[in-house]
Amino acid sequence: MSCPPSSTPRRHSRRRFLKQAAAVSIGMPMIIPRTALSAPGRPGANDRITVGAIGVGGRASLLLQQLPEDGQIVALSECNAPRAEAFRAKAQASWPIHADYRELLDRKDIDAVIVATGEFQRIVPCIAACQAGKDIYAEKPLSLYIREGRALVNAARHHQRIVQIGTQQRSMEMNRVACQFVRDGGLGELQEVRAVNYRGPEDSPTPYPAGMPVPAGLDWNMWLNQAAWREFHPDWMSWMRWRDFGGGEMTNWGAHGVDQIQWALGMDDTGPVEITPLTAGPHGQVAMRYANGVTVRFIIEQGKGPMGGAIFIGSRGKLEINRNKFVSNPPEIADNLHKKLDVAEEERKWSDELALWQARWHMQNWLDCLRTRDTPVADVEIGHRSITVCHLANIARLAGRPLKWNPQTETFVGDDAANEFLDRPRRAGFELPA
Repeated sequence: MSCPPSSTPRRHSRRRFLKQAAAVSIGMPMIIPRTALSAPGRPGANDRITVGAIGVGGRASLLLQQLPEDGQIVALSECNAPRAEAFRAKAQASWPIHADYRELLDRKDIDAVIVATGEFQRIVPCIAACQAGKDIYAEKPLSLYIREGRALVNAARHHQRIVQIGTQQRSMEMNRVACQFVRDGGLGELQEVRAVNYRGPEDSPTPYPAGMPVPAGLDWNMWLNQAAWREFHPDWMSWMRWRDFGGGEMTNWGAHGVDQIQWALGMDDTGPVEITPLTAGPHGQVAMRYANGVTVRFIIEQGKGPMGGAIFIGSRGKLEINRNKFVSNPPEIADNLHKKLDVAEEERKWSDELALWQARWHMQNWLDCLRTRDTPVADVEIGHRSITVCHLANIARLAGRPLKWNPQTETFVGDDAANEFLDRPRRAGFELPA
């Protein structure tokens, strides 16, 4: 959805967002990380933060390529050995590869870790990293279900770890300025927020497909992680579509879009209090109401609206926030916001072909906070609260009825059946650490 045709919106953007989203793939040319190379004027070895990578898939390889030069990759951990070996070879590096992430965490020469596994594989390595005294950059979606996300927040606080979540729009100036404008009342009385109706996950087929030989170098038990045991089949590797492994697009792109909603509404430490299915089914439309009366409606058809944001409607106009982009009606709102930006700096940051997926500046904030011990812009509590909203949408779809949510206790009010969705059974050997 875009602004009404009553006035022509002016678009301020570095990218045509949706076209790039459809075109991008993990087959991008390999950029050798500067951290793998030596050069005059670079930070000395003793000044650089040493980093281990847990998970070296498509998104993880992009993160490692973009690691700022004051970070240094030391080792990799990957349960799919050929994938890690291929990445190392393209980078022309000699990093050791650990099949078991616990071996990497035992290393004394590593300060911090980038955990970019699938969401169903992420929380236990992150908690173990906290226990090992490592700081963490954790990709999104942060969690598979709500209570494991809270477990990570508790571990990070207990062990005093810096944890940055990979919602990189928190480090994009255009998103910061636009969300602050909404939060500060720039749109007047906020009447409604319209968001993309991100598709939910599907139930695993029953019976499971017949098992096939496990590919050489793949530790299937480690890959399967907390999910119920099943024999290997290549269909499971498209894990994001299955409820056993992920939350569908609601937790994938929704992690970004909902995070912008939470940011713009000033709800980083809380969430909605009512969740109501508007249409039936696992991909149905959902409405949410916050305690201040603002309603968020997930009603825009996927692919026809701001996948990385939402449309905010107030008494003074509309503002559509997307990744590194905003559009308004009346157009003067966007014009005035654009004047607050350092345009030359924005062009410099977002001029390359990886701009849509850029995380360098987000990781730089993380590295800076590792030194200062300040709270990063996408702190673990923020990441947990944002993805919780996505989980709530999927739970309401499953329940098929209105739900009341208490953001303080993170439980459904007077609804034992709905509270069953807050947790999941975990396979032996992959329990949450105490």
